[in-house]
Amino acid sequence: MTGDKKFKALIVYEDENNFRRAVKKKTIKDLPEGDVLIRVMYSSLNYKDALSASGHKGVTKKYPHTPGIDAGGIVENSSSELFLQGDEVLVTGYDLGMNTSGGFAQYIRVPSAWVVKLPRGLSLKESMILGTAGFTAGLAIYKLINSGIEPVDGEILVTGATGGVGSLSIAMLAKAGYHVTASTGKLQEENYLKSIGASKIIYRDELIDKTGKPLLRGRWSGVIETVGGETLSTVIASAKMGGAVAACGNVSSFELHTTIFPFILRGVALLGINSAETPMDIRVKIWGRIAAEWKPNNLELIYHEHSLEETIELIDVILKGGIKGRALIDVNI
Repeated sequence: MTGDKKFKALIVYEDENNFRRAVKKKTIKDLPEGDVLIRVMYSSLNYKDALSASGHKGVTKKYPHTPGIDAGGIVENSSSELFLQGDEVLVTGYDLGMNTSGGFAQYIRVPSAWVVKLPRGLSLKESMILGTAGFTAGLAIYKLINSGIEPVDGEILVTGATGGVGSLSIAMLAKAGYHVTASTGKLQEENYLKSIGASKIIYRDELIDKTGKPLLRGRWSGVIETVGGETLSTVIASAKMGGAVAACGNVSSFELHTTIFPFILRGVALLGINSAETPMDIRVKIWGRIAAEWKPNNLELIYHEHSLEETIELIDVILKGGIKGRALIDVNI
């Protein structure tokens, strides 16, 4: 393919510390080096994408830049023996969309070490409804299971329940046979949360402890915690004996104030979730389970579809916590 071929991309520009977004044309030669060129069919909007698109230098250092930490598409050209032209593949995490031109475009070029063959049981569209959010949820479930947490052990709590990671955690846990309690600040979404698998809904303020006690009544056998801050502190203190808390978000705060007592008196495990840098062998294993026994039966309830042009405004919406479920991006409309 000629390097002069043009394609559509969402580009973020920096003008004297002001950042603007526009859908423009790029060429193949504008893409970074890599041994796999992928024609992107779908991407998805994540909180990290919104940070990149807003000039957060902790995510993206140089502009102009095309965000998009997720991409699902078809191999156009490959110099790697691992992938052939026509292979359906997905890329999530690593440096994609951060400092490497990302999935908010019709083409990406990346190292083969970042690329996963689309697992049997998933379409490209489904893989991007899931995307980083679904993989993060899957990694959290994988770690909870490896910590010995089984459905018979009691309630699993999911915080930030209407968000992407929260929604997919609920749906996947329910598919795996767990009893899920959803915590949200949007009680008007109770019907939505129950439709995707939550057995019980609680208001997020119920999780904020104001007593300062180092231990609270044990309620949760496991937690997928997407919020951070006081919520994370409280769920650690209210985990059951032998419980586990998978921490994968900081939309409220990146600080954690706790004591040693939940860990030495109840044996609570705090599980860190870093989906971007997950080793490829575990990554492939988790995607295989997401495509099979954890695959939600109700993905159609969890996503809404958008164009690149519509994504420009959605970026501000997700920064304000206004997105329910997953925003799927069809880069070809």
